[in-house]
Amino acid sequence: MLTEGPVEHIDCAVVGAGVIGLAVARALARAGREVVVLEAADAIGTGISSRNSEVVHAGIYYPKDSLKARLCVAGNRSLRAYAAAHGVALDMVGKLIVATDPEEERALDGILDHARANGVDDIRVLSAAEARAMEPALRCTKALLSPSTGIVDSHALMLSLQGEAEERGATVALKSPLLGGTVADDGVRLRVGGAEPMRLTARRVVVAAGLNAPAVGRSLGLPGVPRGWLCKGSYFSLTGRTPFTRLVYPVPVSAGLGVHFTLDLGGRGRFGPDVEWVDGEDYRVDPARGTVFHDAIRRYWPGLPDGALEPAYAGIRPKIQGPGEAARDFLVDRPVPGVVALYGIESPGLTSCLALADLVKEMVG
Repeated sequence: MLTEGPVEHIDCAVVGAGVIGLAVARALARAGREVVVLEAADAIGTGISSRNSEVVHAGIYYPKDSLKARLCVAGNRSLRAYAAAHGVALDMVGKLIVATDPEEERALDGILDHARANGVDDIRVLSAAEARAMEPALRCTKALLSPSTGIVDSHALMLSLQGEAEERGATVALKSPLLGGTVADDGVRLRVGGAEPMRLTARRVVVAAGLNAPAVGRSLGLPGVPRGWLCKGSYFSLTGRTPFTRLVYPVPVSAGLGVHFTLDLGGRGRFGPDVEWVDGEDYRVDPARGTVFHDAIRRYWPGLPDGALEPAYAGIRPKIQGPGEAARDFLVDRPVPGVVALYGIESPGLTSCLALADLVKEMVG
């Protein structure tokens, strides 16, 4: 029984071993804290962290002074430096954000204003001819070029973060689901399941559980836990020759950044994600969604051949706003002494991971 046996007292518990949880564990361990990472799955990074575009964002889209803007811009710099120092593959291929009609051109003007307000000072406007000179297969009427956008090997990044955290004394406990807990005077009392159930009392707890963060918050009895919404995004891979050498993004749509073109580090092209609000975690890609993809892609790549898209994979965004509601910022909450809870850490969470970890380290105290 979980209620029997001794209680182990630890300094810090981090719930979740995705890229955010591992970055937090590294930051805390480097600061001399004792850290245990509790992960329900049998491997690190099996959720959001392994089901995304692996894009290193520049900080273009987000409202000025929002956490997303501040942490993305700072995280971009930190992530590039970290990758160079630790041998993590990262390629700053650059990105074009494209308009295909006058209405989208006006939207580009707003994106440019956001970028400059956020300190992204290397972004520049391109005419249609300039954009096509860079990417001859592209169709657009105007574009923005972001040189500070790239792609990173997210799994190699997570392995590096885990390795550095463990070198500093952190422990990553896989197959160790958090079943619940209570906040007490001496810390947060945690019930942990798995093959060897245990009870822990942690002086500090960081909830970095991705899609499950609201459920974890409720299981600890925390106040102010937001409702979580699941927003699925499917990806389709491209068969045949890759048309672009840079990432290509349309003007953003509600709840996402549009069906964009990205490259992996091997140079293979893919499109996605789209937006599909779902009730549960289902990562199957419906081939029928390819029809919508074709229509969206051909707005900026008319040469897309019929039948060139194949279902690839899907991810789920951990939204804290529902369909039709205004986008919300990252929620980095300290609801009670000793607890920092992270909710709604969607894109640009990967880019922001190191900057977000530094913020959490300071909040942990």
